[in-house]
Amino acid sequence: MRKISILFGAVAVLGILVVGTTAQALELNWVGCGITKKAFMKEVSRAYTEKTGVVITLQGGGATRGIVDVAAGKADMGGSCRHVLMRPEERGVRLIPVGWDALAVITHKSNPVDSLTLEQIKNIFDGMIINWKQVGGPDRMIKVIAREGKISGVGRMARELVFKNPKKDFTSDAKLVKSSGPLEKMAEKTPWVVGFSGISSARKRNVKILKIEGKELSYQNIAAGQYLLFRPLYLVIKRGANQEVKNFVQFIMSQEGQNIIKGEGTVTLKDGSNLWRTYTAQMRDAGTTPGTF
Repeated sequence: MRKISILFGAVAVLGILVVGTTAQALELNWVGCGITKKAFMKEVSRAYTEKTGVVITLQGGGATRGIVDVAAGKADMGGSCRHVLMRPEERGVRLIPVGWDALAVITHKSNPVDSLTLEQIKNIFDGMIINWKQVGGPDRMIKVIAREGKISGVGRMARELVFKNPKKDFTSDAKLVKSSGPLEKMAEKTPWVVGFSGISSARKRNVKILKIEGKELSYQNIAAGQYLLFRPLYLVIKRGANQEVKNFVQFIMSQEGQNIIKGEGTVTLKDGSNLWRTYTAQMRDAGTTPGTF
């Protein structure tokens, strides 16, 4: 009897260890928008792991990857700072708004220029304005930096929100980079550059964020719709996602999840509750209907 008791005891302990290991090993992978990743995903994921034991692995790669990889089943979840496009490789996903970002026009800290108008920004990226003295700065040539391609999160949204033209070509003199991270780092290190990024990540860099039409890119101005270039940040999931993914969605949309997002400086859904109608109208003006298939 003693041997049997010991055997059952060993099996029970082994069972506990296996269950515990399985719980700790449960993992969801997230890919996509570097702005979202830098803004709050690290903090939200850490809190979720502490709460549930489910590990969230994070990889960048851009908004397009965040949509396409989830659609193809290569990732459980993704991040995107643009809406889906009418492309077969982006079918079968849901984009869930989790917060509000805004396009930031960034430059080097040493640049004395503080503010640009939308018209000046258009002319800079068109190559019509080529010197900082044309916008009140010193006699220095403007170095435009931009994302490669026209469907990246920042590249697409800049074209739609600023130019109302998703196919817009920027100046041929622009220095093209692969993602927002390198673009922001270039603005940290290189005088007289200018480029678009997202405020949710740019504000964590040592760059100068220019006012637009005299409006500072603050939490309050974004939430109130006073700063013009606001846009949603999305969590991307597969249609018919499994329960573990749905559990994470519930967490990031909960008061606890939204408090973490706000604590990192990104405008929450509640604080930006009046923005969606204006944003939809802006997209309509650009010939786009934001949403999912």
